[in-house]
Amino acid sequence: MATIGLDSLYYSKITEGTDGVETYAAPAKLAKAIKADLSIELAEAILYADDGAAVVVKEFKNGKLSLGIDDIGSASAGDLTGAKIDDNKVLISTSEDGGDPVATGFRAKKANGKYRYFWLYKVKSGIPATNLQTKGDSITFQTPTIEGTVMRRNKVDDNGNHPWKAEVNEDDAWVIASTITGWFTEVYEPEFTVTP
Repeated sequence: MATIGLDSLYYSKITEGTDGVETYAAPAKLAKAIKADLSIELAEAILYADDGAAVVVKEFKNGKLSLGIDDIGSASAGDLTGAKIDDNKVLISTSEDGGDPVATGFRAKKANGKYRYFWLYKVKSGIPATNLQTKGDSITFQTPTIEGTVMRRNKVDDNGNHPWKAEVNEDDAWVIASTITGWFTEVYEPEFTVTP
């Protein structure tokens, strides 16, 4: 179903253990969301046999996330880009900055009034783009855009795979209510029944 809205933009700082496995901090509100564009790049291989394609493999390689937001606070900018707040509470960006990846979550309102929820498990953000313009005869809002690279996480799920995204529709009949109500209280962890 088509979506008609976007809100509830959150991020969660990631801590990687010595084995590279990620743990997630409590999610924090990032900003008011204006737009989210997610594009995916796939690694593809085709094996040809008997004059035709015999095997086609397509796997997630990485993605690009572009977030249009109303504003980014100093603390959020520091968490996402590695910029530092100095003693006078001024955000200082340096050429050596490079923020750590974070998990990014948001929801999109569907035409039926219900929501589709998302967590991207590992996003490495770039420096927010800034657009400024003088006020002329009319007022035009200028807002920052953050672009990031979406990666798979190192931590495997119960099936031995490396998730990169979790997505759920709240109006799917089989969805457990607590999954939706707790979506932004912690980064969603996949649960699979493992059969011996």
